[in-house]
Amino acid sequence: MADHLRKIAVEEAFIVPELAERLRDFSNSPSLSLDKLFFGPLYGGKLRLRERPVLEDLLDVENQRLAEMDRLGVDMQVLSVTSPGVQMLDADTACEVSEIINDRLADIVHRRPDRFAGLAAFAPHAPKRAAREIERAIGQLGLNGLIVNSHTNNEYLDDPKFYPILEAAEAHDATLYIHPRAPSDLMAGALHSYGIESAMWGYGVEVGTHVVRLMTSGVFDRFPKLRICIGHMGEAIPFWLWRINNINAKGQRAGLCPKTELSMQEYFLRNVYITTSGMEDPLALEYSIRKLGADRVLWAIDYPYEASASATKFIEEAPLDPEVKKKVAYRNAEALFHIAPAR
Repeated sequence: MADHLRKIAVEEAFIVPELAERLRDFSNSPSLSLDKLFFGPLYGGKLRLRERPVLEDLLDVENQRLAEMDRLGVDMQVLSVTSPGVQMLDADTACEVSEIINDRLADIVHRRPDRFAGLAAFAPHAPKRAAREIERAIGQLGLNGLIVNSHTNNEYLDDPKFYPILEAAEAHDATLYIHPRAPSDLMAGALHSYGIESAMWGYGVEVGTHVVRLMTSGVFDRFPKLRICIGHMGEAIPFWLWRINNINAKGQRAGLCPKTELSMQEYFLRNVYITTSGMEDPLALEYSIRKLGADRVLWAIDYPYEASASATKFIEEAPLDPEVKKKVAYRNAEALFHIAPAR
């Protein structure tokens, strides 16, 4: 149809049985990880957002998911392994499962390149092996970018031990999507109550902290072409950006913060992109576009954790200039994740 708005959703979760089985075992372990509060019920089959358990939605890519995409006019999903991914596994197992995920994902994308793109998984706790898997996944399998679920064993990507990963991402022009998981032990204490450990609050605090660490540590001086993408309208950073920039500048002048080549705002506007996943607020969308620019905001659903129908309605009815809407709905995704334009 001439009036159809092309839509590419860029934070859409799936899982393979090999990972689901291992995470089910972990959910029954004595670990005190806050992640268990969410994915324990998920892998126990008790978490339902539709008629069937979420785990079934994650495992099913080319049946009911595709039918729902067709019904709602979603042209493409950029698939990535669901949180917490392989990062709960020991390093050797995480490397093995990452390869399985990426092989399976590449098969899906190659079968339906018109409907699916994919972000490659890797094991951050084995940085050199992760870098080799990035090279294989992007260079050989042809996947479209990378996914990491924030911290790994309570450590963040600003630690120099992870530089091989960032170097590989930059070298292969692969955008790194930092997706939430439950907060690390460093910040988990106050988040054990009232259900605020996950999407309501803890996820955004976790990823926002991760990205601010990258900016303030000088990582983007070392890797100036590294591209980071984060969801949920930027995990609150766009709304705090003036203050982050201002306080960091004062701290640098006082010798309290590491010296960096650019300001925090300059790094965010150069190296970071955001998506609308799970954040269907027209005022937040308008602010983000005005603050960051129309080229840096992408549409997403957060399937299957958020409703595709409302997310689709949100972008279709967003009070945006038509050319801006096209950028948010699909053009920015095409550019950032190397997706071929529709024929």
